[in-house]
Amino acid sequence: MTGPHSSERFLDGFDRILADASITGRRLTRDEIESRRALGAQAAEAGRGWRGLVRAHLAAGREGRPRDADPDSVLAVVEQAVDAFADGYERAQRLVIRKEEAARREFIDDLLHGRGPAGQLAERSERFGLRLSRAHAVAVAEGPEKYDETDPVPRQVADELFGRFENRRILFTTKDGRMVCIAPANQDEVLTHFAQHARAAAGRAQVAIGRPRPGPVGIGHSYEEALNALDVAQRMGLDEPLLRASDLLVFPVLVRDRQALVDLVQSALGPLERARGGAQPLLDTLTAYFDTGCVAAATARRLSLSVRALTYRLARIHTLTGTDPTDPAHRYTLHTAVIGARLLDWPTRPLKPAEVSF
Repeated sequence: MTGPHSSERFLDGFDRILADASITGRRLTRDEIESRRALGAQAAEAGRGWRGLVRAHLAAGREGRPRDADPDSVLAVVEQAVDAFADGYERAQRLVIRKEEAARREFIDDLLHGRGPAGQLAERSERFGLRLSRAHAVAVAEGPEKYDETDPVPRQVADELFGRFENRRILFTTKDGRMVCIAPANQDEVLTHFAQHARAAAGRAQVAIGRPRPGPVGIGHSYEEALNALDVAQRMGLDEPLLRASDLLVFPVLVRDRQALVDLVQSALGPLERARGGAQPLLDTLTAYFDTGCVAAATARRLSLSVRALTYRLARIHTLTGTDPTDPAHRYTLHTAVIGARLLDWPTRPLKPAEVSF
């Protein structure tokens, strides 16, 4: 049978090799082996299935064997031919996979960083299972170590993800040592499932989900939001296993005007540096105080202090800054300054002179 789905063209010359080599009992020549390898490579590039190709060789061997040939010689010829064919097929398949992976990696980089015309990204996305005409959200998982797609943890997560959502248009990859999942905006269960199994596989992973955004550029924005959420969590000491960028919008607002935030931290908390032991102990006191809802007993327990010692620290803060953390009228300014200090990593990272206004 001939036609677009026929395997006949990948058996070109096999009947002649079979007839000659099986009669004489010789092994295939180098040229004959190379011809089989070349045809195997062509079959792989054409996307032909291996099972059908082997069946075609066996059928050709059965139908084309000379009557006078020893059956063992016929089998030996078929074995050598199929072995050479398989070698070429596997080599070409590995090359195709490498090219496909390189194209996939380039597409993912362009998509997450918003590079290239939106129309071209949309066209390329179909090849990798995404429809960029829809809104998508991006989840990013950061574990205790960096991963690439060949590592056991990402492979385990990918198996769980695609085993559960086999027919969904989703994309899983690794980027800069983190695991990344892209899913349509109306399929939040995909991202929460990804988060659950990323944490289970990595042990101590933290996952952030960006807000759903439309179009190719929107995926890049959602990815950046997820990364920013992880960064905020690290700076603020947030240990929630699942973060949503939509719940952390106040922090980007604070850092949007960096100079104003620097001025606030310097003005409201800068005087704490005059304390014995520096600003950090008193800043930790304020952090715990606000985190516990300004409840003195709970704050004292968190800091392993007596309530009396805590009261002394709060009074010392009032003396140094002129702002009373126990006064509701002053709390907002101090609390915002404490959040700003954590975002700026102050006082571990001193404010640069150029950043401070006088």
